[in-house]
Amino acid sequence: MDSWYIVIDGKPEGPFKFEQLTEKSVRYSTFIKSTDMDDYKEAHEIPQIRELLGFKHRVALPQYYATLDLRILASVIDYLLITAAYSFLLVIIISFTSSQFIKIAITISGLVLIPVTKFVYACIMESSPKQGSYGKYWLGLKVCDEAGLTLSFGKSIIRNLAKILSKITLGLGYLMGFFSKKQQCLHDIVAGTLVIRDRLI
Repeated sequence: MDSWYIVIDGKPEGPFKFEQLTEKSVRYSTFIKSTDMDDYKEAHEIPQIRELLGFKHRVALPQYYATLDLRILASVIDYLLITAAYSFLLVIIISFTSSQFIKIAITISGLVLIPVTKFVYACIMESSPKQGSYGKYWLGLKVCDEAGLTLSFGKSIIRNLAKILSKITLGLGYLMGFFSKKQQCLHDIVAGTLVIRDRLI
């Protein structure tokens, strides 16, 4: 069973057993985490705590929006990860063939496979509990809808398809983020999504 920690008067206290939480005057806005959680969350955000203490889930609207430089850096990290994985597989495949034609064909295929892989990867990760690719996750960024909720897989597909619009406008779709209070690029506006920064405690 996980141990739980509670922030009381700005200081973490614990560990406590799950059952002990009923004795600790935990309110819906009390920051709490278990040993398997990366960071603290408000009590109403954790399903087990809501069930134990009878809280309702209160959706807090996003307050901290990701700047374009962080978003670009996250995208670069993702492309590097995918390119590195593709290059590793490429070396293995090429080492087992002697045909020069096949080697060239496989190498060129990366021009299509890498962007397609990036698209599928982004759609899956943005609709997952991580709410973003590993590049975004490592930089403390999340993709959500305008209410701060996790994207459905369908909405994630719409967002990533809409990036085509941001690109065919010669990048103007991305530059729109500079003039948006919520740092929304064209594809974010089309899909009704936000890229936010994790709350700091």
